[in-house]
Amino acid sequence: MTAYPSEQKRYMILDSAFYLFSTKGFYETKISEIAEHAGIAKGTVYLYFSSKEELFKEITRRNFSLFLDELTDELNKTDSFENELTIIAKHHLTYFYSMRNHTRIFFQGLNSDPEFMQLMFEHIENYVNLVSDVLDIESILEPKLHAKAFIGILENYKMDILFTNDFTMEDLGQRVNFAVKLFVSGYKHK
Repeated sequence: MTAYPSEQKRYMILDSAFYLFSTKGFYETKISEIAEHAGIAKGTVYLYFSSKEELFKEITRRNFSLFLDELTDELNKTDSFENELTIIAKHHLTYFYSMRNHTRIFFQGLNSDPEFMQLMFEHIENYVNLVSDVLDIESILEPKLHAKAFIGILENYKMDILFTNDFTMEDLGQRVNFAVKLFVSGYKHK
């Protein structure tokens, strides 16, 4: 009888690898440590993933998909433009706030791996398209450029979250509100 890999084990491996990559670092983490953290034999990891690099790509793919799926679900619950922008901003910043103790995952990528870079490019393109669609419905001129600008604001605030030790949910809320108001109203003089 042939044993087939289970999805549950696969998720355990992904979760363990994510935790270790994001706390120890990709290069510092060994497959044997991932297996031990998942409570399985080292060889079992290789039944699911051919290499540590493949495992990292799959974690990235899973996180990107989850990020966009959750955002799409939230956007489908409202029809107000300002609420949609608030949902986008809050989703973006809350994701990084929840990950602030796992920052190593964001700064250790496979930047010389063409497949990984393509994965990154596709995620950014899908995210920009999702935001652009929201803006297009409101007949905003050049929605793609505006989407990139809005995401750019959020990316800058992301760095506050990742590098400010005492960053709070109140700080996050302030930045969400500021980003939405700036985008909707533009710059206001004192």
